[in-house]
Amino acid sequence: MEHRPPAVPGAGHAFETRAVHAGRDDLAALGTHAVPIDLSTTYPLPDLPGAALALDAYAEGELPEGSPIYGRLTNPTVRRFEDALAELEGCEAAVAFASGMAAVTACLLAAAARGRRHVVAVRPLYGTTDHLLTSGLLGTEVTWAEPGGVAAAVRPDTGLVMVETPANPTLAELDLVDLAAQAGEVPLLVDNTFATPVLQRPATLGARMVLHSATKFLGGHGDVMGGVVACDEESARVLRQIRFATGALLHPLAGYLLLRGLATLPIRVAKASASAATLARRLAAHPAVERVHYPSIGGALVAFEVANDPMAMVSALRLITPAVSLGGTDTLIQHPASLTHRVIDDTARAEGAIGPNLLRLSVGLENEDDLWSDLSTALNHTSTPSRTRVPAGV
Repeated sequence: MEHRPPAVPGAGHAFETRAVHAGRDDLAALGTHAVPIDLSTTYPLPDLPGAALALDAYAEGELPEGSPIYGRLTNPTVRRFEDALAELEGCEAAVAFASGMAAVTACLLAAAARGRRHVVAVRPLYGTTDHLLTSGLLGTEVTWAEPGGVAAAVRPDTGLVMVETPANPTLAELDLVDLAAQAGEVPLLVDNTFATPVLQRPATLGARMVLHSATKFLGGHGDVMGGVVACDEESARVLRQIRFATGALLHPLAGYLLLRGLATLPIRVAKASASAATLARRLAAHPAVERVHYPSIGGALVAFEVANDPMAMVSALRLITPAVSLGGTDTLIQHPASLTHRVIDDTARAEGAIGPNLLRLSVGLENEDDLWSDLSTALNHTSTPSRTRVPAGV
């Protein structure tokens, strides 16, 4: 049976419909069809006493009516994207940032601002998130836990429980209902970049904060960078306070492109997921592939371990592009151990099951037979017929 997430709460329409209309419901009344892009860095302030009060409100993480005052504080185009993403994730609010890592940083700083600098996290996570936690660059301390050991790792000064599911790059899946129960009163932050709200809505499963590298599927075309956190309004106010002080607001043009990307998100994810599922089955049957990892909820990502040199296999590809990032219209492949997860040490990679022969494939919108022809030709090029094969598994 096709996996379908729960309906958007209170929206009255199907998810696909709201993906098209969320953040745009007022356009007809405004007499326009396309979303306006407001590129202003500053705004006229004829009512100075009112502007002063509004500035106080912005500093407290609120979103007062009236003038945005200054482009670092908020932006009308960005707010449309935030409203739309919050609705699609089933959350009260969303706060957008200049990149996914800026969003991660804001979440950690928000926890630290409450006097809770300890984080419990489950590996694997995106490599730079792992690096930021382990390095202590923000003055935080991390305890790495197994999925079943989160509750035991929580301390009085724990500010966040951080997980990613399906995980980058192994696509390991976690039970979010169980993790939310283990986290208790500590906010559970879920990186939902790989699943998107099309396949999974963590807030309906107990997560308090839902993180996206919006650069990936939400944008969907490899031409925009951003990050966003969907959450309750209380958390959003703190995140806006951090953004007010640090200046990490999403650019308005990026907000426009991300809102446009949401309109086609369901159909893009559905097409890429169907192709990825087919490629996962074919990869599992190929003698040069030792193991395939593909999530039970579906998705456009496939991870697989090759029997021989992964670099040689990637070098033999002609249609598929060797590159980091994911979630675009074209298919990309990368070697996590030497790229996205190079910044973490050998122990961290071992804990995350990120082996030297693991490759991560982000399936795009090309014809799946064309993609398979490229993959199988590259695999055949690097196969060693005499090797004893370990049975593959999806």
